Amino acid sequence: MMRLFLLLTCVLLTVTATAQQGNWTAQIQRPDGNKIVFTFEWKTENGKPVWYIKNAAEKIKVQNITVSGDSLIVQMPVFESQFRIMANNNIISGVWIKRGAVKTQVLPFTATPGNNRFTPGGKPTQNISGRWAVTFGEGAGAESSVGEFVQKGNLLTGTFLNASGDYRYLEGIVTKDSLLLSGFDGGHAYLFRALISNAHTITNGQFFSGSGGKQNWVAVKNSAAKLATESVAMFVKAGQEKLDFTFKNLEGKPVSINDDRFKNKVVIIQIMGSWCPNCMDETAFLSDYYNRNKQRGVEVIALAYEYTTDWQRSLNSLKKFQHRFNVQYPILNTEVTVGDSLKTEKTLPQVTAIQSFPSSIILDKKGKIRKLDTEFNGPATGIHYTEYKKEFEQTINGLLKEN
Repeated sequence: MMRLFLLLTCVLLTVTATAQQGNWTAQIQRPDGNKIVFTFEWKTENGKPVWYIKNAAEKIKVQNITVSGDSLIVQMPVFESQFRIMANNNIISGVWIKRGAVKTQVLPFTATPGNNRFTPGGKPTQNISGRWAVTFGEGAGAESSVGEFVQKGNLLTGTFLNASGDYRYLEGIVTKDSLLLSGFDGGHAYLFRALISNAHTITNGQFFSGSGGKQNWVAVKNSAAKLATESVAMFVKAGQEKLDFTFKNLEGKPVSINDDRFKNKVVIIQIMGSWCPNCMDETAFLSDYYNRNKQRGVEVIALAYEYTTDWQRSLNSLKKFQHRFNVQYPILNTEVTVGDSLKTEKTLPQVTAIQSFPSSIILDKKGKIRKLDTEFNGPATGIHYTEYKKEFEQTINGLLKEN
C-alpha cells in the first residue's frame, strides 16, 4: 500500500511539474462564445499541488488534485464541480464539469500564465464607486437588485444584492466607458459587462451565468437604493408556534427538534443546500458562531434540501460542507429536493413557503418560533454583512436572557 501511495505521489508530482508555478488567468468558454474569466495561483505545499482561486478579497484553497491517466482532476472543495485538465509550461487546457439537478455542464477550460482577469483598454471615463439601483431582466420578469461597487483606477470590485441573496465576490475593471466583472467560486461562474453612459447611469448590461444563463441589466446610481424583500418573506402559519420534525443526520441517525439536546436552548434552524453559494457563506458564519457560543445555551440545526433524493450523492456533498467549515452542529438531510414544490409542506408545515436559500428560523428556549430570517447578506456585501451579524447576535443575546 505504501509503495502504491509513493508511486501515485511521484506521478502527481511529475505531471504537475510540467505546469508553471505562480499566477494563472483562466477562461471558461460558454457555447455562445462568451468567456467567464477568473484567476488562480498554483503552488506546491507539503510536496503537493494546491490552487488558490481568487475573487477580490476571497481566496478559495483547492487541495484535492489527483492524477487520472495523463490528466489532472482538480476537485472543488464545496460544490459538485471539478476541472479535468492537461498542463504544460505555458497552457492548461481541459474542461470544467459541474453537476446540476437535472444535467451536467461540461465547458471548455483554458488557462495561461498571468494575473489579469481583463486587460484595460484605456483610462476610465467615470468612477462608479457607490450604491446603485439595478434592474435585471425586462417587463413582468424584471427583478430589482442593488449594486455595490468600489473602483480604484481601473480596478473594480463589488457585488449585487438580490432579495434571495448576493452574487458574492466579484472582480474586474472599468476600461474607458465600459465595465467588466466576473466571479468563480467552484460551483458558480458569473460574468457581468455594461456601458457606463455617465456618472449616474449604466446601460446595455449583460449578465452571463454558467453555460446558458443570460440576462440584460441596467442601473441608476442611488445611495438610498433598497431591496424589496416581500417576495422571499416567510411567516408562521396561524395557530402554529412550534416546529416538529425528525430527519437523519450524515451518519444516518434520526435527529428530532424534540430531542433533549435542544430543550431549554435557543435554536437556530438553518435552511440550506450544498448547491447554494450563499449557504456556503452562512455556514461559515454559523459554524464559527456556534463553536464560540454553544456553551451559552445555543444550538444550530441545518436542514438540507439537495438536488436529488439520492442519499449517497447528497451525503457526499454535505460532508464537503461539514469538513470545509468545521461544522460541529447536526446537518440533517431532509431527503426532499430543492425543486420539490411541496418541500415546505413535507418538512416544515408550520411556516409558509420557503422562497430563499439560505433562510433561518430562530426558536426561543421554550421551542417557540421567534424570528424567520430570509435576508442573509454574505461577507462580500461589506457593511451589510457586518450589520447582519450585529442584528443576529442581538437577537440571540436577547433570547438567551429570557427565562
